[in-house]
Amino acid sequence: MASYNRVVLLGNLTRDPELRYIPSGTAVSEFGLAVNDRRKSASGEWVEETTFVDITLWGRTAEVASEYLTKGAPVLIEGRLKFDSWETTDGQKRSKLRVVGEKMQMLGRVGEGGGAGGGGGAGGGGGGGKSRPPARQQPSNDYSQPSPEPDQYDGPGGSPEDDIPF
Repeated sequence: MASYNRVVLLGNLTRDPELRYIPSGTAVSEFGLAVNDRRKSASGEWVEETTFVDITLWGRTAEVASEYLTKGAPVLIEGRLKFDSWETTDGQKRSKLRVVGEKMQMLGRVGEGGGAGGGGGAGGGGGGGKSRPPARQQPSNDYSQPSPEPDQYDGPGGSPEDDIPF
């Protein structure tokens, strides 16, 4: 039987992207995404539900996210689900479901002076707080690149013992 693993999420960053480089020199960026869903309950009232998702980006996409996105920035991520499991140093089994992002679209914030640069009317860099040199032209908002996910990557944070998901 064929299978299909595709995820499209639109949400806001819950923390600034954490950029690091694996030994081969490939960039890896990780951040959290809050995705809000609104539905009607059985009683007819609107209920807000937020889902928190861990996102991993690779290569140039990871570098761009780290440079232009900050906590609270809206972003659209397209990628695939990946299940990580490991054992801690004290023998406990841990697991986490995350999204490996393959495409990223930065979105402008309401009330932000966006629209300038290569992104057209979609808004500026999508985040505030990080300054960029004035002579630099803003990149296009759509970043797509295959995720290499090399074998030497040990999971979130470098090694399983470094990252406790709670």
